[in-house]
Amino acid sequence: MTMAAELVRRGAERFGTRTAVVFEDRSLTYREVDAAANQFAGVLASRRIGKGDRVALLAGNELWSISLDFACLKAGVVRVPLNPRLSLHEHRQMVEDTGARLMVHTPELTERAEALQSAVAGLEAMGMGGPGAGGSPDLLVEASALPTDPPLVPLSPSDPMLLLYTSGTTGTLKAVTHTQGSYGAITANILANLLSPGRDSVMLHAASLIHASGTFVLPYWLRGGAAVVLRGFEPAEFLAAIERHRVTEVNVVPTMLGMLLATAPESHADVSSLRTVIYGASPMPRPLITEAMARWGPIFKQYYGQSEAPLCITVLDEADHEDPELLGSCGHPAVDAEVRLAADDGSPIPPGEIGEIQVRAPFQMAGYHHADELNAEMATVDGWIRTRDLARQDERGYLFLVDRSSDMIVTGGYNVYPREVEDALMTHPAVAECAVVGAPDPTWVEAVVAFVALRPGSDATVEELQDTVRARLAGYKVPKRVEIVETIPKSPVGKILRRALREPLWAER
Repeated sequence: MTMAAELVRRGAERFGTRTAVVFEDRSLTYREVDAAANQFAGVLASRRIGKGDRVALLAGNELWSISLDFACLKAGVVRVPLNPRLSLHEHRQMVEDTGARLMVHTPELTERAEALQSAVAGLEAMGMGGPGAGGSPDLLVEASALPTDPPLVPLSPSDPMLLLYTSGTTGTLKAVTHTQGSYGAITANILANLLSPGRDSVMLHAASLIHASGTFVLPYWLRGGAAVVLRGFEPAEFLAAIERHRVTEVNVVPTMLGMLLATAPESHADVSSLRTVIYGASPMPRPLITEAMARWGPIFKQYYGQSEAPLCITVLDEADHEDPELLGSCGHPAVDAEVRLAADDGSPIPPGEIGEIQVRAPFQMAGYHHADELNAEMATVDGWIRTRDLARQDERGYLFLVDRSSDMIVTGGYNVYPREVEDALMTHPAVAECAVVGAPDPTWVEAVVAFVALRPGSDATVEELQDTVRARLAGYKVPKRVEIVETIPKSPVGKILRRALREPLWAER
């Protein structure tokens, strides 16, 4: 099993003078990216951050983001990405749970970094591109004085390199552990199933590099391609970047695709350079993909995966999209993955019947951090990962998702688990009980909707209830709609019947 750090070395050695990264009006060659990574690793070592230590990354997309990721790989340091959209409460949980001693942050997130440093005793900080929280040093300034020699750190495929937090299928924040070996296998998985970039390939990154977008960096790095990085997603800017940089591939979620199609007629941008549009993260509405193919051609490819087994568990390729019967499928199993449908007792499910998707692959996680009980629940004794997603399989082996046993909501490509929103709502003194479900939404695919029953004699406005959630959770988890009801439907044994609340919302569509 090839280590991710070894893949970084190979790409730098082979393509030193080629352009690797483009950000705004600046670009970096492979050699410059690699040299900066070595210097950043030197800064970490000077602060006694070494192999196995955790570093929290509170950063948006920047010119040096990839170099920082590579520095951690080379130094054997475990990255703990802090999604900037999460709340201070969630960030504090993540830092304390992993024991991260150092936080690196970008200038626009200094206020949050200072709040987090105040909330977590002993947490050191460094800025990246400016002074850090509390006047701490700038990583770029300290790195500029150091040699560019690579760190000499003995590494093995089983060494952890990433603790990626997800609420996923269980509803509570937990960290998926990926290793040098599993991350190397993710690169191989993408190259084997999704795309085969060459030296003329250019991928545009607008989504955060700490999510699925970042997994595409190493495949392009190995093949001599370039990464064009935007600070964030704005449809007109995204389309203009495709034309300006002659972008050949993009990775989007359905919400992004819908915004691009709505903006494209006004932008007049030339997107003819696109060879492949990859999408995933949430279900694709059939009318949207049909319109996209009619306007941009047969260049669409879908993947289904999870943080626990990224990136591709199944793939629906360009030719599959030409079959109308397959537009509702999440694809055929990836060539490097074993995929099965199983009943609750682990017995196999015949074609046409509904069962849980389970996967076994070299790119699967090593396990959840500090969660022995959860690991025992989510992994079978023979090494299969339980996805908690329910599907049926046709006679050709294509999988069709039919429900989530977890009731997870996917809004704008982000996972929201109802229980964490319900827990936040229950902190309001007027709330007696509540239930949260997903409803169809033309922009976000699914929107978070809360049904709330109040205590007798109590009162609360919709805005108050939304603010209660906003104080504890990320903005995208705040219910777009709150319904005040007399009672919450339950089963005879007292279990909340979310389906009874959800189905009428989807029937309204």
